[in-house]
Amino acid sequence: MRTTNSPHISGRWRRVGSAAAAATALALAGFGAAAQADAATPHKVSAQAIATQVAKAHVRTTNACATTPKKGYASCDALRVTGGTTAFMEKQAALKGVAPTTIKPDASSGTPTGYGPSDLQSAYGLASAAASKGSGETVAIVDAYDDPNAAADLATYRSYYGLPACTTSDGCFEKVGQTGSTSSLPSADSGWAGEISLDLDMVSAACPNCNILLVEAKSASMANLGTAVNEAVKLGAKYVSNSYGGSESSSDTGYDTKYYKHAGVVITASAGDEGYGAEYPAGSQYVTAVGGTALKKASNARGWSESVWNTSSTEGTGSGCSAYDAKPSWQTDTGCSKRMIADVSAVADPATGVSVYDSYGADGTGWNTYGGTSASSPFIASVYALAGTPSSGSYPAKFPYAKAGTSALNDVTSGSNGSCSTSYFCTARSGYDGPTGLGTPEGVSAFTG
Repeated sequence: MRTTNSPHISGRWRRVGSAAAAATALALAGFGAAAQADAATPHKVSAQAIATQVAKAHVRTTNACATTPKKGYASCDALRVTGGTTAFMEKQAALKGVAPTTIKPDASSGTPTGYGPSDLQSAYGLASAAASKGSGETVAIVDAYDDPNAAADLATYRSYYGLPACTTSDGCFEKVGQTGSTSSLPSADSGWAGEISLDLDMVSAACPNCNILLVEAKSASMANLGTAVNEAVKLGAKYVSNSYGGSESSSDTGYDTKYYKHAGVVITASAGDEGYGAEYPAGSQYVTAVGGTALKKASNARGWSESVWNTSSTEGTGSGCSAYDAKPSWQTDTGCSKRMIADVSAVADPATGVSVYDSYGADGTGWNTYGGTSASSPFIASVYALAGTPSSGSYPAKFPYAKAGTSALNDVTSGSNGSCSTSYFCTARSGYDGPTGLGTPEGVSAFTG
């Protein structure tokens, strides 16, 4: 979150999609286990009826971490759907021939209302890799504050979707503070607990066989979050996701070398949720900056379509030219002389968001739908984990650039996240652009090197 924009307002309603768009994508979010049951439903509904119903969908969202961060601090990049009717719910209702239900603020949902693991694996060509790869790899999640229910909520998510158990007792899941202690943990925070649940569930969705290390910083300061990144690497993680951001500053280049420069380690960072504009640590030359898309079912060969995630002038994926960080050698766009955000992208639009199970505090309402680039960052870190351990001495942010323009990446060519003087900084095009980078994964071959 950047301080130049106002925080997200719970209660701001928005329309999702259009009848024309819905007609080409007969469904939007969240099939997973719930969809398997729907497939057996004998009720028949025309494509036009479903499209019309889906066009009625509307939701409201709130930033999970609520506040605009002060200088030297970060906010999480997670948006929770707090009310309204999602496109998934409209589509399910149309298939069953019943009136759609609505999400009520802070009310529990008995079943998911967003994408599940099978949907995400299908969309990004990961089903085979997810089934056979990832064993022995550890994906680290770095967030602020403690989620007391992290292990239990992770277990609920994985059980619902039929994923292998991942617990502290079997050695798959570990939670530590920023100094590596399993007992000296930071104070709990309901908003950041939702962020943590989102991150853990996205690792599970992309790489069910991976181990997960949760490192909790004692506050959301860049110094404490950076210390947690260093601890994750110290503990052996080769893939570290950072679903947070703050305004750029002249301190960033110092943070780069102190916290985010780890050769041979994947470091991913969310590009931001407030539309066009750069934030840090996504602006670091040593991280993979991850943008966000709207992901919809489609009748094309892939079965899915994507566009730049953008809801309004204050909600959408971040992008832009860094004011401070040097341009890495593997970035060759010519309009930005410094570091350009983003590198790659994945689903982040709350309207086509992901299912998350979170039970802690006021924000812990059971099953939720989440969006934001806090969804895409851990997902991409886990795609790297499926691709295998990075080569010694490498900076894995450069790996996708070797596959630019190939079938290893889904090139996102439509949509914009705001207004900018250099078109590709904020508008999708063929090839590299700011909001979606080189595109989204199609398998894992663009994430190895």
